[in-house]
Amino acid sequence: MEKVLGIDIGGTSIKVGMFSAEGTLEAVTKIPTGEIVSEAAFAVVTEGLKNLLAENGATPDDVIAIGLDVPGPVDDEGKVGMLANIELDPEGLQAAIKRTFTKANLAFVNDANAAALGELWQGTAKGANSFVLIAIGTGVGGGVVVNGKLVAGAFGAGGEIGHVTVKRDETESCGCGRKGCLEQYASAKGIVTQYKKECKRLGIEPVALDGPTDTLSVFNAHRAGDEAAIAALLGMCDTLGYAMAQISVVVDPQVYLIGGGVGGGFNLYAEDLRNSFRKYCLAPSAATRILPASLGNDAAMYGCAYQALLERGA
Repeated sequence: MEKVLGIDIGGTSIKVGMFSAEGTLEAVTKIPTGEIVSEAAFAVVTEGLKNLLAENGATPDDVIAIGLDVPGPVDDEGKVGMLANIELDPEGLQAAIKRTFTKANLAFVNDANAAALGELWQGTAKGANSFVLIAIGTGVGGGVVVNGKLVAGAFGAGGEIGHVTVKRDETESCGCGRKGCLEQYASAKGIVTQYKKECKRLGIEPVALDGPTDTLSVFNAHRAGDEAAIAALLGMCDTLGYAMAQISVVVDPQVYLIGGGVGGGFNLYAEDLRNSFRKYCLAPSAATRILPASLGNDAAMYGCAYQALLERGA
């Protein structure tokens, strides 16, 4: 009864999926955490994992692979880099898990890359040899898969699609400190910012917005025929399509998957995005498909489990 665990690490809790070795999700639990930097915190995690197994008729000896995703760079050797938004001691947690699950292969993977692997294993990209996941939320993340394998990069920066430079004359800085990154225009924040600019340009009042990342209101305005919302999404598609065309001359994927919170509105802008990509891409790449991702917030949980299986040699 071989089991695989996928652990999606967040700032206040972690979500854990128990999978069969074939990729069937059998159970899910959440384990409240905080700073995962002490033996006491590590014990909370390992006890939570053991409880999940026990509740489903399994033991630690049944677990053959465990994957953890983290919100930061992970290089080709599985080494975790800077973790800006979470207090985590990766080495300490790894040691605690290995003490409890002695038969399991353990893998770390970046959260956006994990989402890409999840889509490859059991999502929209299943059966695709090469694809790029673009996760559009507060920022823009990504995961690149080539010949069925994740491209993490020598320093863990592979797939940082949000920081492709798309406007060299930009004067405002991106969160990364550079200027003109895709994330400044195609993220939820970028869409709302552009919507407000279009409203000002057109001399119309914006709809009520619930904060700087409220793309749902912009999407609803678009559906209602709001001229500024339509212009803002056309601008997002133009910039994103341009960035994807640049990615294609390097990776040339079979498929682009659009995920994240903004991916929920995919049907609203899908055709404009496809048209933009084809306008900018090299002719042979025009056949690349652009599709919505399918696993939602579970994608990273699936993906880190899959990475652990891959590293085990399954």
